[in-house]
Amino acid sequence: MANGQEIAENSLSRKKMGIRLLYTIMYLIIFEILKTLIQVTVLFQYVYLLITQNYSHPLRNFSNKMATYAYKIIRYTTLNDNIRPFPFQEFPEGMEKPVDHVTYD
Repeated sequence: MANGQEIAENSLSRKKMGIRLLYTIMYLIIFEILKTLIQVTVLFQYVYLLITQNYSHPLRNFSNKMATYAYKIIRYTTLNDNIRPFPFQEFPEGMEKPVDHVTYD
């Protein structure tokens, strides 16, 4: 009887692994889209900076949240976290506050 229970648990475990793999594939696709979005925001921020000689505060906050979201996706897909990121959780706030003064050294 114990052997039958082991097989059932092993099948359940493989099913859960398969489901996690499907979520991981979905998050890897989201991550690729996120990378492109971050690249566009970086370029836009520099164009804005060159024109106005000041950075966009809302864009800095947005990109900070995107960086946190990317970090959470990486943690989940690399099996370092069990909590599924957005859209299964709230969209993350920035982990760290942006620096007060940006230097261009």
